[in-house]
Amino acid sequence: MSLREELDEQWRQTRKRSPEIRKAYEALVGDLARSGLVERALKSGDEMPAFELPNAEGKLVASTELLEHGPLVLSFFRGGWCPYCRLELKALQESLPDIERRGAALAAITPDTGAALGAAKRTNQLGYQVLSDVDNGVGLTFGLIFRVPPAVRALYLSLGIDLGARHGNATGEWLLPVPATYIVNRAGVIQHAHLDADFKRRMEPSEIVRVLGELSPR
Repeated sequence: MSLREELDEQWRQTRKRSPEIRKAYEALVGDLARSGLVERALKSGDEMPAFELPNAEGKLVASTELLEHGPLVLSFFRGGWCPYCRLELKALQESLPDIERRGAALAAITPDTGAALGAAKRTNQLGYQVLSDVDNGVGLTFGLIFRVPPAVRALYLSLGIDLGARHGNATGEWLLPVPATYIVNRAGVIQHAHLDADFKRRMEPSEIVRVLGELSPR
């Protein structure tokens, strides 16, 4: 089953289980599509902003380190609480050998911090870097960040999802990234960008592998 098929099945189950979630998410996707955020975010041909972030093991990882030996696949995800993100993380793990055979590194970035960050890697049994974008600083430089609307915030809280606690920012605004996948060459230039206001639409791992195979050595 492709990642898209898994994501569509997850959405079908969610719609049946909770019309309230369906209505709130469809409204959020519509608002994001109209906002122009996707159009303003970094695209192919842009230079990737340099960054240094803590990983799930508490070590700082720099973008220069990730690009040291070849291209980089960078996946921004909302958090370990998101079932669509979990499906994507696992699909990326399954394709990790193919990604590495093409000389590329893989890293996933989330606003989750602390125990939530560690759980995302441990629970999903991920063999690649999972990085904490504290205060969404890196996501902001990529142009991916949006404010969670009050109605969605209330819905998340009713489901036991406290993004303030997960992000280490209990009294501040709730911010999330639009899920996105970037493929960056060794020189730090974005060669492919996949982002969609619809959080259910993620880049297929097989497509990632195909794009990596077409990159010119740098």
